[in-house]
Amino acid sequence: MPDDIYQNLTTAAFVLDESKLIRNLELISSVRDRAGVEIILALKGFSMWRTFPLVFEYLNGATASSLHEAMLINEHMGTQAHSYFPVYIQGEMAKVAELSSHIVFNSLGQFERYAPFLKVNFPSISLGLRVNPGFSKVEVDMYNPTAPGSRLGIDPSHLQNGLPDGIEGLHFHALCESTSYDLEETLVAFEARFGHLLPKVKWVNMGGGHLMTRVGYDTDHLVNLLQRFKEKYEVNIILEPGSAIAWDTGDLVANVIDIVENHGVRTLMTDVSFTAHMPDTLEMPYRPVIIGATTDAAGPNQFRIGGTSCLSGDFMYEYSFEKVPFIGDKIIFKDMIHYTLVKTTMFNGVKHPDIGVIKSNGRYQTLRSFNYADYHDRMD
Repeated sequence: MPDDIYQNLTTAAFVLDESKLIRNLELISSVRDRAGVEIILALKGFSMWRTFPLVFEYLNGATASSLHEAMLINEHMGTQAHSYFPVYIQGEMAKVAELSSHIVFNSLGQFERYAPFLKVNFPSISLGLRVNPGFSKVEVDMYNPTAPGSRLGIDPSHLQNGLPDGIEGLHFHALCESTSYDLEETLVAFEARFGHLLPKVKWVNMGGGHLMTRVGYDTDHLVNLLQRFKEKYEVNIILEPGSAIAWDTGDLVANVIDIVENHGVRTLMTDVSFTAHMPDTLEMPYRPVIIGATTDAAGPNQFRIGGTSCLSGDFMYEYSFEKVPFIGDKIIFKDMIHYTLVKTTMFNGVKHPDIGVIKSNGRYQTLRSFNYADYHDRMD
């Protein structure tokens, strides 16, 4: 079914498969119920707001890292946000508070600055601090928030006198597409640094990176781990996965526009851009999976994949295709909905791919097409 739909698309498009999203949500909801915890959507990983009413049927809400994300949660999910901003801007705080049920501060300085205002004007908001457990299994520095000198999270040396009055929760984030066993190791470090503070809080937010929808993830181990921690400290637990929500729920469909050959290197020129539409492939970096091709250097029909921007590095090294590709063929990049879609840009003025969804009844719907006005108005 998806292949038939893909072949009928006339332009590049991000395509979400609603039935796969529901599959993920059902699994995550079952983990939530079995463990007795709250699981909320992290908009930094998935912000297709047209799906928010569906997501809210299965989860407890959503977390925001900016005012606009908080506004999106309120408008399209109909609930207040769990807000954690690396830094809060003074002119926005009143609006953020209006839209939030929880506010987490990244530093004691920010807490001391805004706590008096919040306690007087928004006393029902639950306040928390983000702390740095000093441990992470994440190997890519760009995605590791726990390294020494990190700007994210409070070091235990700043909490030697305990928690300030008014703090009800602690938040940490140290995972990235990780396993429950990575979380178990992280909790050992977290408890060593901050365990003495846990009897004084009502909730612990264990952040994101819990990739429970990936094949092979041990959800039973996760449930048992969360239950033990909850019982030990008598706290509510919050998880806010990003990738897990939309993991393997959709693809980026591209078209071969031209084929360029220089010095024996053949490049399939497409109507999408790695730097503009798949930035993590260059930042992480990683090789996206392409249907009908492998990264086997010894395979047949080798071609590079070229992006549509003028950036010289806007390409992926050789893939080996099962069949010789031709101009007009489709290139299907697998699993391009989580994180990829939220990080897209219009660098170089390149046309943004459409955003579409295959509904659970099998019908295709274009949610958004982009044009010159979208690029023009960003600079207006």
